Amino acid sequence: MKQTKKNDFDVIIVGAGMVGLTVASLLKDSQLRVALVDRNEDPTINVAEEHDQREFDARVSALSASSRMIFKQLGVWNLLEEKRHCDFHTMHVWDADGTGSITFSAEDLAVPRLGTIVENSLVIDALMQRLKLKGNVELFCPCSVNSLDEGEDWVTLNTKEHQILRAKLVIAADGANSKIREFSNFRVREWEYNHHAIVATVKTEMPHQMTALQRFMPTGPLAFLPLSSDTGAECKEYSSIVWSAEPSYAKNLINLSDKDFRIELTKRAEARFGEVTDCSSRYLFPLKQRHSVNYSKQRIVLVGDAAHSIHPLAGQGVNLGLLDAEALSNEIRKGLDAGRPVCDPVIMNRYQRARKGHNLGMMALMEGFKRVFAEDTLAIRWLRNFGMSSINDLRPVKNFLARRAMGLDS
Repeated sequence: MKQTKKNDFDVIIVGAGMVGLTVASLLKDSQLRVALVDRNEDPTINVAEEHDQREFDARVSALSASSRMIFKQLGVWNLLEEKRHCDFHTMHVWDADGTGSITFSAEDLAVPRLGTIVENSLVIDALMQRLKLKGNVELFCPCSVNSLDEGEDWVTLNTKEHQILRAKLVIAADGANSKIREFSNFRVREWEYNHHAIVATVKTEMPHQMTALQRFMPTGPLAFLPLSSDTGAECKEYSSIVWSAEPSYAKNLINLSDKDFRIELTKRAEARFGEVTDCSSRYLFPLKQRHSVNYSKQRIVLVGDAAHSIHPLAGQGVNLGLLDAEALSNEIRKGLDAGRPVCDPVIMNRYQRARKGHNLGMMALMEGFKRVFAEDTLAIRWLRNFGMSSINDLRPVKNFLARRAMGLDS
């Protein structure tokens, strides 16, 4: 039997995805001893220098202006600019059952871009490059937490690898199906979206011209997110798709031949970028909305999808998680400066107050969009088409909505 090892830390972050890595990076150069734990062999993807020749990753994020500012603060954005990424300047949203549409543009908002599409693995790689330069953060991977014991002074994590890790505070950044949240018996409210999401990378007949598309259909929304085909070059014909649909329809789509899927996708996108000429492997993910009633309990605190998960139709999930990371790290630093222990309830309560209302508001908005566009009655169709066209004509209202989504207005 392997000998167990004991390690004591001020903070243990469980989950080395984008949010967990961001929390760790924001706690850099602090007086805290931090451990970052991840179940994977290595959360980086070991991106080769010729990464522009790799296939696109299936999972991408639409990073908002607020996320961009966080990454600039960390010195990560310059690394991302060296990797494959695509700014988008226009977003066109329209209703499949009518004439209602809205077009958001960076020019109307007097900003350089509406957002930036980056592959998740490239963000993780850039964050890890920066994190490995920090002396107060220790990485444990692979390291899977099997159980959790909460004592008066410590939280003890027992791992599959026969390690015992202890901390004054555990930050759960381990995703929507968080084991830490489950072990700590957080009360979670869940809503079934009755949707599955299909993600893939596609090539289209015409270039996307740095434009994102979102078409709302009764069966669910379809989004095209523009990608850059190589570093530093103009964006061309590649897009990442996120197609949310009722489970039976989504499974039928997944089982189509490549040719039939491309034909169906071209039809559903109304050939806005011409014919879909190529498609990568397709992946299917069930969607569920979750929200923890409380974000902290004693010496455990939740961030990102561990605290709240949201429908991907507006691409806000990772941006909300990064704002969680920023808020929590700020409150921890302010608490330490005031002489408070890292797990002080005052710190945790301030973090929850800073983030819970905003997260719930965005979740309610996304649920409202989903319900309104799923409704097929004539009166509702007329109202939503009239509403979309009216908002499109009211530039101040349209720009206000866009700025809120970009994180430019609180």
